[in-house]
Amino acid sequence: MNDDQKLHEQADQGDAAGGETAPETAGGELDRLTELEKELEEVRQHALYAQAETHNVRRRLEQEKLNASAYAVTGFAREMLSVKDNLDRALGSVPEELRQDGKLAALLAGIEATARELDAVFQRNGITRIDAMGVPLDPNRHQAMVEIPSEEAEPGTIVQEMQSGYMIKDRLLRPALVGVAKRP
Repeated sequence: MNDDQKLHEQADQGDAAGGETAPETAGGELDRLTELEKELEEVRQHALYAQAETHNVRRRLEQEKLNASAYAVTGFAREMLSVKDNLDRALGSVPEELRQDGKLAALLAGIEATARELDAVFQRNGITRIDAMGVPLDPNRHQAMVEIPSEEAEPGTIVQEMQSGYMIKDRLLRPALVGVAKRP
């Protein structure tokens, strides 16, 4: 056998040996690559879920912060409503002849000015009075205390307001206590 034949034979053996080992090595590498791609996709999904959860938590905290600042005065406002009720009762109980009395006119003017200022403070803080008289009963804003027989008003219509109701922005602060019409 000459040198050329030996080289060809060795090359053929190398091809045969390389041909057998190359698919086995490539197959193992493909499996490993597929496994790594699956792991990478799982890690990507977890990262996306974590990012979405972080975004949701941040948005929820921002909303809670806005609500806390917007409705921080709720407790104080509820307590101030009793002051408003007392001022209104005081003004409503003064007979017309006493209003004409010069000595009491200044006192009444002061009480009325205080009531107007309290209304202005309520308005600046988003506290509004709920309309009740003549409107249909809304259980989200009104609390029916009594049914009153009435021929003039439709059943379910408010015909008497016992206590004013108030909203703070878009939330109920206190329901209006009302009397509702019913058929006689």
